[in-house]
Amino acid sequence: MLEKHFSEVYDKFKLQFYRRVFELVRERDGSLSAMEAFSLEVINMLGEPTVSQFADFLNISQSNATYKVNNLIKKGYLARENSTIDRREYHLVLTEKYYTYMNIYANYELTVMHRVMERFPEEDVACFDRILQVMSNELMPECKR
Repeated sequence: MLEKHFSEVYDKFKLQFYRRVFELVRERDGSLSAMEAFSLEVINMLGEPTVSQFADFLNISQSNATYKVNNLIKKGYLARENSTIDRREYHLVLTEKYYTYMNIYANYELTVMHRVMERFPEEDVACFDRILQVMSNELMPECKR
């Protein structure tokens, strides 16, 4: 039952995410393609990666990643910033335009978490929080930042 329920919840989060992406890619000024929206989400989750880290994570060529990044820079959603450690290295930084664009729609995850906190006792929420921490930190090593 655990697997079934987890899968149902995960699928609902994915469906809501896909709905949001397709709402975002509708025709309007500065519109993104679905692939560009997904690329920005990955960059956001990786936390200011280099182009190489972005390419490696997606298992795409460096040239393909550079092409995607350059298009997103041209559209104003992404910028390159020099590393403070190695000035030869650049990190991908999301711009204010990205945050404005993405914040047009409510953050579904926060909505669900607020509902969890309203529905369950504090000790159950604390236990759920510990479980999520272990899942993120220990049980999903493929997705380390």
